[in-house]
Amino acid sequence: MCLGVPGQITSIWEHETTGLLMGKVSFSGIGKEVCLSCVPDAEVGDYVVVHVGFAISKVDEDEAKQVFEYLEAMDDLRELEIAQPETP
Repeated sequence: MCLGVPGQITSIWEHETTGLLMGKVSFSGIGKEVCLSCVPDAEVGDYVVVHVGFAISKVDEDEAKQVFEYLEAMDDLRELEIAQPETP
């Protein structure tokens, strides 16, 4: 099953080679590098739904936290714990 996971944007930058809008997104303290090109109006502090490394939509904080709690209860967040390289 394909699943989008909500997280909060902690930083935004333009990729130096491709020019794509990128960001670091925190999933309950676990940071991942994500492409933000599908949500160009997103800002630091916003919550986004991320699917396979792409932020596909913005969501409000309450909805993001509720979905994340459901995923934690289902023990469906193990893949987020894989170490990621540091990003700016």
